[in-house]
Amino acid sequence: MQTPQSIDAVQSMLADTGYVCGRALATVVFLSLKLGRPLFLEGEAGVGKTEIAKALAASLGRKLIRLQCYEGLDASSAVYEWNFPAQMIAIRTAEASGNADREMLQRELFSPDFLVERPLLEAMRPDENGAPVLLIDELDRTDEPFEAFLLEALSDFQVTIPELGTIRAPEPPIVILTSNRTREVHDALKRRCLYHWVDYPDFNRELEILHARAPEAADTLSREIVAFVQRLRTEDIFKKPGVAETIDWAKCLLALDVIDLSPEVISDTLGAILKYQDDIQKLQGSEAKRLLDEAKASLEPA
Repeated sequence: MQTPQSIDAVQSMLADTGYVCGRALATVVFLSLKLGRPLFLEGEAGVGKTEIAKALAASLGRKLIRLQCYEGLDASSAVYEWNFPAQMIAIRTAEASGNADREMLQRELFSPDFLVERPLLEAMRPDENGAPVLLIDELDRTDEPFEAFLLEALSDFQVTIPELGTIRAPEPPIVILTSNRTREVHDALKRRCLYHWVDYPDFNRELEILHARAPEAADTLSREIVAFVQRLRTEDIFKKPGVAETIDWAKCLLALDVIDLSPEVISDTLGAILKYQDDIQKLQGSEAKRLLDEAKASLEPA
């Protein structure tokens, strides 16, 4: 599929995959595709940062390559590794056959046949369907040395393997970086990207998202779910539920054949929307009823 030629086309394209986004996010996605710039998305966990990369790949018919970041991630783990067990077998086989020519063996051992491609290198390979979507997920989990390496890699879209030389992407991948902002990412890397803060959606947009992702839920139940979650986010809790939790909760309620919310149902299913015991404890008893009453009151016509 050709890249969309307008902001409206981006919204429509993503909506076809079930991803509902506002015009501000659609605008920065359009500019990222148009200008070939990486897109840096920050926001709370569960607001749809990762999902937009999946939706883009699906709607454009491109391959999705995901680099999941973690503490201690280094360049070699992100770019390539040599298949050490296979190399050892090749050495033993050469020794056993008496063909252990050192120079020839070394060239064979460090050839593409023994190369294990990791996400960054894989994203720079040509693809008949077009440049892939490279998702660098939860960048804030890594450290500054990896950021510095990534800054260089995203500047030239090339990596150097000492034994093979420099490999350059024939067409730059569509790059999306995400951060849950557990720490600040360096300004130098941000300047390379277009930036957008992905916030919690308002009531109408979250209801639209829920209709798209759980269409089997009745409208009344969907409205109660969204109203309750929206009210819950205003409470003093450790981890506010994201849109992902709203969808998960709706699917749990559907599996239980729930028609409308009640304090008892909420208490029984809090584990779908809250992930910390202290938060769950706060919602036990009368608190769940209070929030539910307030949520339902907000749905009543003025």
